[in-house]
Amino acid sequence: MEMAVPVLGIVAAAAVTFYAVSFAQIREKSFEDFDEEGNGKGMKPFLSSKEKRARRKADKLSKNKN
Repeated sequence: MEMAVPVLGIVAAAAVTFYAVSFAQIREKSFEDFDEEGNGKGMKPFLSSKEKRARRKADKLSKNKN
């Protein structure tokens, strides 16, 4: 029991850190997407399947280059 409390504290701190970083990355990504849309129109609410495939392909290619 004496060892469980500090271990649980470390696990809880790691979980909080993970979620904080994840949400920060999601927010940053959404701002990048908004900026990429450009033209003063903002983001489209829905993408066509063709646009989704093109975006996934571009993301995959950019990840492979890094």
